Amino acid sequence: MGHRAIVSGFDFFSAGELPAPALPADEVASLVREHWGLDVALAPLGSQQDQNFLARTPDGDPVGVVKITTPAFTADEIAAQELAASRIAEAWPELRIARSSRGGDGAPRSVVATTSEGPLHVRMLEFLPGGTLHGPAHLSPAVVARMGELAARASLALADLEHPGLDRVLQWDLRHADRVVERLAPFHPDPAKREQVTDAAARAWDDLQAVAADLPQQAVHLDLTDDNVVCRGERGTRVPDGMIDFGDVTRTWAVAELAITISSGLHHAGAEPVSVLPAVRAFHSLRPLSTAELRALWPLVVLRGAVLVVSGEHQVQVDGGANDYAASGVEREWEIFARATSVPSAVMTGVLAEALGMDAAEAVEAAGVDARATRPTPLTADPAIDPDRAVRLDVSITSDAVDAGAWLDPDLEDRLALAALDRGAAVAWLERATPRLTSSRVHAADSPATVPTGIDAWFATTTHLALAGGARLVVEAADGVTILDGTVPARTRARIRLERPDGPHVPHLVRPELAPGWLALGDDPARALGLGGSEVDGGGAAAAAPSNTERAVATTAARDAADLVARRDRAYAEVQEHYYDAPPRIERGWREHLVGTDGRVYLDMVNNVTPLGHGHPGLADAVSRQLRTLNTNSRFNYGAVVEFSERLACLAPDPLDTVFLVNSGSEATDLAIRVALAATGRRDVVSVLEAYHGWTYASDAVSTSTADNPNALASRPDWVHPVEAPNPFRGRHRGEDAARYAPEAAERIRELAASDRPPAAFIAETFYGNAGGIPLPDGYLAEVYAAVREAGGLAIADEVQAGYGRLGRWFWGFEQQGVVPDVIAVAKAAGNGYPLGAVITTREIAARFRSQGYFFSSTGGSPASSVAGLTVLDAFRDEGLQRNAAETGAYLKGRLEALAAHHPLIGAVHGLGLYLGVEFVRDHATLEPATEETAAICDRLLALGVIMQPTGDHQNVLKVKPPLVVTRESADFFVAMLDRVLAEGW
Repeated sequence: MGHRAIVSGFDFFSAGELPAPALPADEVASLVREHWGLDVALAPLGSQQDQNFLARTPDGDPVGVVKITTPAFTADEIAAQELAASRIAEAWPELRIARSSRGGDGAPRSVVATTSEGPLHVRMLEFLPGGTLHGPAHLSPAVVARMGELAARASLALADLEHPGLDRVLQWDLRHADRVVERLAPFHPDPAKREQVTDAAARAWDDLQAVAADLPQQAVHLDLTDDNVVCRGERGTRVPDGMIDFGDVTRTWAVAELAITISSGLHHAGAEPVSVLPAVRAFHSLRPLSTAELRALWPLVVLRGAVLVVSGEHQVQVDGGANDYAASGVEREWEIFARATSVPSAVMTGVLAEALGMDAAEAVEAAGVDARATRPTPLTADPAIDPDRAVRLDVSITSDAVDAGAWLDPDLEDRLALAALDRGAAVAWLERATPRLTSSRVHAADSPATVPTGIDAWFATTTHLALAGGARLVVEAADGVTILDGTVPARTRARIRLERPDGPHVPHLVRPELAPGWLALGDDPARALGLGGSEVDGGGAAAAAPSNTERAVATTAARDAADLVARRDRAYAEVQEHYYDAPPRIERGWREHLVGTDGRVYLDMVNNVTPLGHGHPGLADAVSRQLRTLNTNSRFNYGAVVEFSERLACLAPDPLDTVFLVNSGSEATDLAIRVALAATGRRDVVSVLEAYHGWTYASDAVSTSTADNPNALASRPDWVHPVEAPNPFRGRHRGEDAARYAPEAAERIRELAASDRPPAAFIAETFYGNAGGIPLPDGYLAEVYAAVREAGGLAIADEVQAGYGRLGRWFWGFEQQGVVPDVIAVAKAAGNGYPLGAVITTREIAARFRSQGYFFSSTGGSPASSVAGLTVLDAFRDEGLQRNAAETGAYLKGRLEALAAHHPLIGAVHGLGLYLGVEFVRDHATLEPATEETAAICDRLLALGVIMQPTGDHQNVLKVKPPLVVTRESADFFVAMLDRVLAEGW
C-alpha cells in the first residue's frame, strides 16, 4: 500500500545489491588534495551503504567528514539532502546541522570524482564536534526526550519541502517494509530468527493497513538515530543538539521520523519499550500526533526493527564481511527488534495514548481492538452471588492488611480471603487494576508486575462461571493452570479475566508502566458479576469502599505522582524542595525500603532519619498507645519525659548530665548555641566551612554549606567566624598534611581572643557529614576544643547526623576523636522520624541559661515524643543496631572500595560504619568534582530501585546513610546497581 509505480531516483527493488564504496584512504586523500587543495589524514567512519572518513590536518585538527556516496544515488537526490539540511538549519538556528563545507570561493566542497571504482560523488561535510550517541550506553530520559524533540523539529522544518530528489524508494522507507522483509529475510542465516522477523513484520504490516491511507506524508530525515545526532558536552553529560547524515532524506509517512528515532534507542543499556515515552511526549508537544499516527507508531517501530535485522545481515553478505560497521550492528539491530516485539503493539498503543493524555481504551479501539465488545459482559455464576455477601479485599499499598511487612507473606491473600469466608462471605475478591503490594519485590532492578488485569476470587461454595458471548472468559487456578470448564472449587483461589476474543493473551499481573495498554484489552469481571461489597483490613474490620478500578485504568502511578507534585507546588512553599525532578509517590516504608503507589519497592540508602527503619511496629504501637492516653505540652508532670531524659543523660559521658528536649536538629543546634552564649556572656561563635547545622536563625548563622545556601559565605553575620574545612581529601591540606588544620583553627581562636572577641563556642559536626561522611583528622577536636576552652568558650558537638551509633564502633561521633564536648546537640535518629531532638550539657552550664528567662518546647519532650525516644533506645539495645552499623557498614565500605578499583569516576570512599560517602571526580589529580554526573547517577539509581542523593558543597558525593537495619543483601544490591550504572552509563 502506498508503493509508487515509477520513481526518478534510486529504487531499492530495482537496484538489487547495494555494496558500499571501498576506496583506499590514500586515494581519497589524493582526491581531497586534488579538488580542494587540502592535505589531510583520514580515519574511517562507519556507514551502512556509503563510505565516510574523518579528515584531519597534519596537526590533528578536524577538517570535516569526507563522504563518498554509493553510485546508485542521483545528483537530484544529493541536492535534496543538501536542501533538507539547509531547511532545518534555517528553521532552527540553535541546532548544529551537518552540511557541505565551503572553500575560500564560497562554493560547496562537492564533486563527482573519477575514482578506481568509477565516478563517485565525493563531499566534504562540516565536522560537528561532540560525538554521537553511538554505542550501548544508557540513555537518560532527558536525552531520550531531546531526541524526540529533534525529530519533531526536523518534521516541522521539512513539512513543506518539495524536490525531485525526494522521489526515491529506499529500503529504510517503512512504506515498503513488507517488501524489504520479504526480499531480504531469506538471507538471514538463522531460520528461527528469520521466522520471528517475518511473522512479526507481517502482523505489524497488517496493523498498519487500516490507517495507512490516513497517515500524512512529507519529506523526512529518515535516519535521525542515536548514530546521527551530535551532542554538546555539559560538564560530564551529553545533550543532543545537532544532526548529521542526510543520506536517507525522502518523502514518506511523517510519523516514520519519530518511529525511526525512538527505535534507535531500544538497544541501549536498560532500554525497554516504555523507555521511549519521553521522546514521544516531546515530539507530540511540538508536532502533535494524529489518532492514525498514534495507532501506526508502534507497528512502525516493529517494522523498523525487522528491516534493520534483515538489512544488516544482507549487507554483511553483500560486502563479503569487509563492512565492519554493518557486521558490528547485527547484534544491536536484533536487540532493537527483540525489544520492539517484547510487548504487543496494541498494548503499546494504549500505553502511548495514556502517556499523551488520551484515553487508552479509546486508542486501542481506534486501533481496531473492539474493547467495547466486552462492555458490559453477561458473566454469570452458578450458584448466583449475593452481592451483599461479597467482600472486597485490599492488599494495596495503603491497606492496613499489609502493615509491618505483612505483604511479604506469600500466604497473606489466602488467609485474608478464607477469614472473610469464615465470617460468612459468599465470595471474597481482589479487585482489578489496583496495584497489589503483595506482588511487590525487594531488591529488584525493574518494576515488578503488580497490576492485576482481572480479579482473584474465593467462593464459599463450588461455583460455575459462564459467559454468553462477547469477551473471552479466562479462569485459572492459583498456579496459572486454566480451568477449562469455568468451575471453581469451594474456598480456592480463582484468577478470572475477561479478554478480547481475538486479542493477545493477557497476563494476570502486569507491570505498572504497561498497565494502561493491557487493561484496555479487557473488562472487569467483578463489574460483570455485579460484585460490590466492602473492604477488609488486616484486623477484619469492614468499611464501605467503592472500587477504584476505573480511576486506575485512566491514570498510571507516574501521572498520579506528577499530579501530586503539581498540587504540592501550588500549596507548599517552593523553597521546600523535594528529591528528584519527577519523584515517585511514596506512601509506605518497611525497614530499609520505601514503596511507591504502584508497588515498586525502593532500597532507601539515604534516610538517616530512621535508624530503626520504616514502619517499625514497636514504635508505631508505642506512640499510638501514648496518643490514645495522653499527649500534651512538656510542662506537665508525667513519667515518659523523666525516663527518657534520664536514659539519654546516661548515654552521655561525664560530666554531661542535663537534658533539654526539642523537636528537631535545627532547634537542637540553635538551642546549643544560645546556651553557650548565655553561659559565657559572649556573642561570637567559631564554626567550620562546608558545614550545615540547621534552618533556625542561630543554626543557619553558623551553617556555611554553599550547597544548602549559595550565599552562605556572603551572608554570615559578623559574630560567626568560620575556619577552614578540615577535609583531608580535597581541602588545602591533604593526606598527612591534614594535621595542620587543627593548629590553624586553634590559632584563629586565639586571634579572636586577642582582638577582644573571645568566642562563646566552637561548633562542628564531630564527623564531617555534610561534606560526604569524612572523618576529621586525628586529634582535630582535641586541639580545637582545648583552644576554645583556653579562651573561656565552650565546645559544641553537632551529633545530629553522626550520633546514635551510626559510626558503629562509637555511639557518639566525638568518641572517635577521643574528646568530651561541653554541649551535645542531637536529633534525627532520636525519634526515628518522630519530631524529637535534644541538647545535653552539664547542670552548671544549663543553669546559666536562666539568664535568658525560661525555656520550654511545647511538643519537644511531649508524652508521645518521649515515648518515641524511649522506644528507639530500646530498639537500639534489643535489635543490635549499633553492631549492625559496624559490621554491615564495614562490609559495605569494602564492597564500595572494590568498586572504586574498576570505575575511575570514584575518587574516594569516605566514612565509617553506616556513615559513608562515595565521592565522584573527573580527574584524580585535580579532583575536579563530577557534579552533573553525580546527579545523573542518582536519577539512574532511582530507576533501578535505589534511593540516593548527592551531598557536599560540590554535590558530587553520594551520601550513604541508610537506616541502621540495612542488611548485607541490601548492601549488595546497592553496590550491584551502582556498578551497573557506572558500567552502563546514566
